[in-house]
Amino acid sequence: MAHSGAAVPLGALEQGCPIRVEHDRRRRQFTVRLNGCHDRAVLLYEYVGKRIVDLQHTEVPDAYRGRGIAKHLAKAALDFVVEEDLKAHLTCWYIQKYVKENPLPQYLERLQP
Repeated sequence: MAHSGAAVPLGALEQGCPIRVEHDRRRRQFTVRLNGCHDRAVLLYEYVGKRIVDLQHTEVPDAYRGRGIAKHLAKAALDFVVEEDLKAHLTCWYIQKYVKENPLPQYLERLQP
């Protein structure tokens, strides 16, 4: 799918606000601020057990899709699972795709069926 001319060039995105993933543990979400930090891409998760998180949903605004932003969110979330010694259930189709494309042992051993 081609992206319309309304999309902001990635170079402008990087100059104005570099891709930096923030983790809000209280709200259970990872975010990337976009476009002068007004728009946001987000990955939502919930605890479904004492040591199990469900990576539920990833959303990137239309104008920013296809630029690898969701990959930054997915990596941050999976790294969090590894660092905190948690297990992960992958409800989000994008995270499932990311793990298939990046089948790192430290991710695979953390997955719940």
